[in-house]
Amino acid sequence: MPHPHSHPPGGDHADLLDLDAQVLGGYLEELVGWTAGLAPAEVRTVVDVGAGTGVGAVALARRFDAAEVVALDRSELMLQRTLAAAAGAGVADRVRAEPADLDTEWPSSVDRADVVWASSSLHEVADPERLLSDVLAALLPGGLLVVVEIDGLPRVLPDDVGAGLGERCTVALLEAGWNHHPDWAPLLQRAGFEQVDRRTVVSGSSADPAATSRFARAWLRRMRRGLDGRLPADDLALLDSILVDPASDFVVRGCRTAWAARRPLSSGGSR
Repeated sequence: MPHPHSHPPGGDHADLLDLDAQVLGGYLEELVGWTAGLAPAEVRTVVDVGAGTGVGAVALARRFDAAEVVALDRSELMLQRTLAAAAGAGVADRVRAEPADLDTEWPSSVDRADVVWASSSLHEVADPERLLSDVLAALLPGGLLVVVEIDGLPRVLPDDVGAGLGERCTVALLEAGWNHHPDWAPLLQRAGFEQVDRRTVVSGSSADPAATSRFARAWLRRMRRGLDGRLPADDLALLDSILVDPASDFVVRGCRTAWAARRPLSSGGSR
């Protein structure tokens, strides 16, 4: 899914991120728990790279209950929503928001971290390899980086709708470069990390039907804007009719893959 780090930070996009967390958020607790199992014994500072609306920052603060979580994003709107989410979850005293344009430089105020979490953000920066070098330098020896990516795109239409319309939409958008990301393992190793593990998590609709419907319609509207000229007119007309049909049924499915890598204990000094 497009990420707030490099996309216009409008309210509609922020709302879509929050709906994604409500509907497909089952993956988050699993991956944060997995991260905690791989993290150093003592975690004082966690950095959320491209924090968006703060769903990840809050989950990290809850799991690492003795740590400060530093949320990085270039969007002031997203940082405000992160702080509001932290306040609502009762962890505001341990979540700090830092404006950062990671296309240009790593923030000098964030120079010591035990865990860095980058969910759907690393593939959005202009130079991921430079950012990985910056993360390596900011991590303490033995510190952990976790990179999370969406595999494919969320599926919101049942397979029998339009004889596979949902699949055709997904294929067309992937061919257009939506959510493209590499296998991060070789780049992590090239940057100087020791790869620790990799995990894939499949999640489905876990929210109430109303939230599922809101997410599905918001996602379909976002997809629809990218499909002109990429699908036959009949498919586009069917998609348009689904968007205005209040009785449409949706089944949301998603998949995330995460890579965990550690800064070697013998690597050079931190910042």
